[in-house]
Amino acid sequence: MSILITATTKILVQGITGDFGGRHAKLSLDYGTQVVAGVTPGKGGQFFEHGAHKVPIFNSVAEAKAATGATVAVVYVPPPFAGDAILEGVSAGLDLVVAITEGIPIKDMIRVKRAIAGKKTRLIGPNCPGLVTPGTGEGSKGGCRIGIAPGYIHKKGHVGVVSRSGTLTYEAVFQLTTKGIGQSTAVGIGGDPVNGTSHLDVIKLFNEDPDTHGIILIGEIGGTAEVEAARWIKANCKKPVAGFIAGATAPAGRRMGHAGAIVGGADDTAAAKIAVFKECGIEVAVTPSDMADALLRAAKSKGVTLT
Repeated sequence: MSILITATTKILVQGITGDFGGRHAKLSLDYGTQVVAGVTPGKGGQFFEHGAHKVPIFNSVAEAKAATGATVAVVYVPPPFAGDAILEGVSAGLDLVVAITEGIPIKDMIRVKRAIAGKKTRLIGPNCPGLVTPGTGEGSKGGCRIGIAPGYIHKKGHVGVVSRSGTLTYEAVFQLTTKGIGQSTAVGIGGDPVNGTSHLDVIKLFNEDPDTHGIILIGEIGGTAEVEAARWIKANCKKPVAGFIAGATAPAGRRMGHAGAIVGGADDTAAAKIAVFKECGIEVAVTPSDMADALLRAAKSKGVTLT
């Protein structure tokens, strides 16, 4: 099993005719993802062609959903228009919208958050790498790849990965794969201060998934999301969990990379979050290269087999 997406999930790509969106739509098609539609206003009736694939393009998300049965959208729309693109998916009643776009104005995301409250649509991102549920084919093909993550580093298995950082998501996945440990789903939630899905949201999904046997939680300085997830894990999750917090050497008061990675007080430093992880029984990786081994230590302590 997996969370959020499976090999049969039907995907539509907003911005498929752009260079970036088109490039990653091709990579997803090569991976075996069911990309069934593209959406670019004014280009409805055209096709996005790649090898044997001929993907129809529609003027709106609602049209694409009605014609193809797509339930998930991935957004590669430029920042000034990305907020409206997300809301189009919400209005169409999609199950999931994955916003890859970086640099969406915070005021636009506040508007999105207000509009999405109470709706059925879940938002992943923005400014995220997306998510991957690996398949069983060579290079894990035959699964579902949404976003910009390299599909070939994945391996189908039983470890869930959730991270604010795209690069660290890939690092954790690759470490697991090289040790012969597969993943159920890897989810990059993005590093912006206003996003759609939190660490805790994803942890709850992994906890409920019977085929996810262990979890890697990757966070960074800034905010309280990792602490909230850790407290919940301590009270509710029996599965082995390993954690890593990036930004231990970041200068105080300076934004580092992600818009949300800025320390506002003593409670959202790397040291404070690491202390909470340890208090909550999460095995802490000292360095990024230690993430897979940390999970193996956590699994061993609980008598859980991950392979």
